Amino acid sequence: MYQYDDYDRALVFERVAQFRDQVERFMTGELSEEEFLPLRLQNGLYMQKHAYMLRVAIPYGTLSARQMRTLASIARDYDRGYGHFTTRQNMQFNWIELAQVPDILERLAQVEMHAIQTSGNCVRNITTEAFAGVAADELMDPRPLAEILRQWSTINPEFLFLPRKFKIAICSAEQDRAAIMMHDIGLYLYRDDSGQMLLRVIVGGGLGRTPILGLQIREGLPWQHLLSYVEAVLRVYNRHGRRDNKYKARIKILVKALGIQAFAKEVEEEWQYLKDGPAQLTDVEYERVASAFVSPDYRSLSDTDLDFGTHLAENPAFARWVTRNVQPHKVAGYTSVVLSTKPGFDSPPGDVTTEQMTAVAEWSEQFGFGEIRIAHEQNIVLPDVPKADLYTLWCLACEQGLGCANIGLLTDIIACPGGDFCALANAKSIPIAQAIQGRFEDLDYLHDLGDISLNISGCMNACGHHHIGNIGILGVDKNGSEWYQITLGGSQGKSSALGKVIGPSFSAAEVPEVIERIIATFVSYRESEELFVDTLQRIGLEPFKEKVYPKVLEVSA
Repeated sequence: MYQYDDYDRALVFERVAQFRDQVERFMTGELSEEEFLPLRLQNGLYMQKHAYMLRVAIPYGTLSARQMRTLASIARDYDRGYGHFTTRQNMQFNWIELAQVPDILERLAQVEMHAIQTSGNCVRNITTEAFAGVAADELMDPRPLAEILRQWSTINPEFLFLPRKFKIAICSAEQDRAAIMMHDIGLYLYRDDSGQMLLRVIVGGGLGRTPILGLQIREGLPWQHLLSYVEAVLRVYNRHGRRDNKYKARIKILVKALGIQAFAKEVEEEWQYLKDGPAQLTDVEYERVASAFVSPDYRSLSDTDLDFGTHLAENPAFARWVTRNVQPHKVAGYTSVVLSTKPGFDSPPGDVTTEQMTAVAEWSEQFGFGEIRIAHEQNIVLPDVPKADLYTLWCLACEQGLGCANIGLLTDIIACPGGDFCALANAKSIPIAQAIQGRFEDLDYLHDLGDISLNISGCMNACGHHHIGNIGILGVDKNGSEWYQITLGGSQGKSSALGKVIGPSFSAAEVPEVIERIIATFVSYRESEELFVDTLQRIGLEPFKEKVYPKVLEVSA
């Protein structure tokens, strides 16, 4: 993992001292709410329905055991004993007292963490996939470039007051598990035939009120030009992005208005002033950062373990968990394990208690090298677990409520906090997720259904990524009541797609039954082991509409 240098350390501690002064001035009335608002937002502090919410950055989703223990201690000492992992690989604390925020930030700084730029109209947390550096299908490790982007964008004065928030993701694997097409800038890292590292640059993606898939503007960009090219994109956006209407301020709107060719032309012209300049990366700088991401001291292990095979044969529940929650590793004898934060009705998706965080920190040291990853699906990943230790880890995970074998299944629901907490939400997300999970508790049935993603957002901001769920649920306000719009056909990865609305919205009480009807339709039309998205693509939306809206269709007929 990357370790702070003197510059990082000084910057973060000075930022804590600065914000401590700003909080004190606000509480004594020296700063107005209007003056304090942009200051707290750039330190990740929101005012929610019931209390302040603090969003803590987890750069490219990587944590050490020590950092996880610190998050656990903050949940215990300053919140209500839990935290919430987000789709941006961050952690949110929902019950924070303003006067205590500087102390929390100082505790974070002591373990090389912060909340800088987790909000505000600036470059947000740089993200990548949770299996970066260990995935069997990885082309190369994208984390050194993600870290370079983090250092460059943190308190970069030119880009602290953009027209709107700005999100960057980078991926370098056969499967795109970082959803790069849904970001303001998506970067795909690969090698050419000579072995040179190159970047494919995608711009203008985003969800929210106007969901749009990103479009490619550059192929074969040498990695040395990463910062200058990203800077060129940001400069064009900063210059032309709308500031008169926040709903039309994202870069996706600018790209759509100009057209991708015109936008690319502007970027290339701007880049001519920046390329080969001070922002050009050198081999020395890359190696300085990459040296923090060297592989740990893996043991020489066999891919065959007799005890592991015995446990698989004798324990169907364990075998099911291995099938869904264990991922291939690039090193023989090792695996990556996904710990589900979605056990069902007992816990909202993404919520993790102090006790669970403490246990995960211990497991990361007991079974790995003290490293933890957070996936944008809101689950936790232990990246380096020997195959021989999987059964022991599974038993411990089940005791802590983190051993549910549902990764990628219908109940592995992505959901924002929704109307229970968020002041922007039109409707609740958590009760809907729990009601659906309650309807689909039979794991054998879920495994028979295969991969189905279900995402829920409480408002058009789409923090639950509902647009790219195979089944998407969006909370909408209808005359002061909470209703839910259903979309089908969304997907992420290299075959990304945006879901399509199937018809009028439903009341909260109707949603679980609607999902059951959708699944029943899939089962009726499914051929062999066909996946939900494949069946939907083959038969279209109409059979699902007929099942979901039978009375409406009868009347219209």
